[in-house]
Amino acid sequence: MPDGSMNLAKYISAAGALSRRAAAEAVKAGRVTLNGTVVLEPGVRAGEGDRVFLDGRKLKPLTQFHYIMLHKPRGYVCTADDVHAEKKALDLIRLDPPVRLASAGRLDKESEGLLIFSNDGAYLDRLTHPRYQTCKEYVVTLAGELSPADRQKMREGVEDEGDILRVISVRPLGKCRYALVLQEGKKREIRRMTAALGAKTLRLKRVAVGALQLGTLPCGSWKELTSAEREASLATPGSL
Repeated sequence: MPDGSMNLAKYISAAGALSRRAAAEAVKAGRVTLNGTVVLEPGVRAGEGDRVFLDGRKLKPLTQFHYIMLHKPRGYVCTADDVHAEKKALDLIRLDPPVRLASAGRLDKESEGLLIFSNDGAYLDRLTHPRYQTCKEYVVTLAGELSPADRQKMREGVEDEGDILRVISVRPLGKCRYALVLQEGKKREIRRMTAALGAKTLRLKRVAVGALQLGTLPCGSWKELTSAEREASLATPGSL
């Protein structure tokens, strides 16, 4: 807008507090005040000079966004809220001054590979919302081989705990190793899928998000994404 204002959901997202979708829900739930008044409509506009509070905390749109890829080692958790966790993936990222970052999805403690962090809520929403169909590629090592019939079941869908788990593609890489491409990313989806087929997962590594490849980034290291790498991470299936 010419006056620099934006709707409340975008304002909260631009402050790095929540994704735009989560921000809209927070407004509807009465968790946001604008200039001292609770606002329930995410489309209400806010701009410079307005006072916006989320759960009693004052927000201010960020002027600098960070887009970071991390090669998460095994043994680290993705949540920043687990006070009992000894190793947090976020602790591997050192920014000066410190910045509040969130991850685009998660990898479980025993998994490794590419994780993306940012303080840009709109970018994180693009990576995680199902409507954008962001593909993620994994390399999995199993305790045994998958038969052609097993691989077909994975493409068609495997039922587990009421969920239908499926891959977009599965490609053998060698003895007991496979490249899997997924879109949905349900909790522990690959481990649950392979277990349902009787094949225990020994190692799981995410190697790509969209068209962004983990490449040779050393385990435990991180880097700021270039603009071209950010665009690559947002590549949709039709553009790959």
